[in-house]
Formats: sequence, structure tokens, C-alpha cells
Amino acid sequence: MSLAEDVIKKMTGRSITLSTCESLTGGGIGAALTAVPGASAVFRGALVTYARELKASLAGVDEELIANEGVVNELTALQMALGAQSACDSDWAVSTTGVAGPTETDGAKVGTVWFAVVGPRVGMSDWPQYTELKQFEGDREQIRSAAIDYSMEMLLRVL
Repeated sequence: MSLAEDVIKKMTGRSITLSTCESLTGGGIGAALTAVPGASAVFRGALVTYARELKASLAGVDEELIANEGVVNELTALQMALGAQSACDSDWAVSTTGVAGPTETDGAKVGTVWFAVVGPRVGMSDWPQYTELKQFEGDREQIRSAAIDYSMEMLLRVL
């Protein structure tokens, strides 16, 4: 069973929904999920915010954060996930932002990827939020593939 199949099975069994906001993975997480039969019961949609300005206009990432810190950081990843969750009206959301290469971005080395997963609010408290930084090796496609797989692994861990 693939990681995407595991995610779909786990979420279907719990009747929860998922969305994504992707940058360096370019929609690869959504593509992997929708390749699984029955994904429509779980997967609500995706924002592919490859351009900086779309991170702000579509996902709601703070423009000042982007101007001051760039797009490869923990807070951008978190705001991207929250933006997808809101835009797609999903229970959970996962996001990726990083550098697949061939050159560094915002001072971040090739292979640097920030991940965020957010879940639904519980009562009046904040919602579950998880972020992780990973450094992958390889060429552009290897880094993108590793980021797609790692996002699924992260989802499985936090669910």
C-alpha cells in the first residue's frame, strides 16, 4: 500500500477531510492523493502557490513576512496550511515550501523544505499545528519526490 493510500484509508475511516497548499511540490501531493480510488471522500482540494504573490493572495500568507523573511520558513509553511484549510473548508491541511533547485532561494540551500500540518479547532482553543524542517539530498525531482513522501508520512504520524 502506498503512503497516499494509507492517508486516504486513515482519513476515510475517521470521516475527516484534507486539503493541501503546495509550493516546491507543485501539486504533487494532491496528485498522489487523487490517484487513490475513493480519495474524493477525503480530499477537498489544493492550492498550488508556486509564485510568491500567490502565497499571499490565495493562501493568506502575510506579505510583510514574505518581504522580510522570504518564503522558505516555518511561519510561511504554517500560514500556507491554514490558508488551504480555510479556502478548501477541510478538517486538516498540509503544506510544503522549500527549495528543489537548482539554486538556493532566500538564503535557503537546495533541498531545504518546511512542512506544516494543521487540524481542526478544538473548542475555544487553538487548532493542532505541526511544523518540521527537513534537508533532502539529490536532484530536483528527487527532492520533490522526497517532500511529497515526507508530507504523507507526517500526516500519518499526526493523525
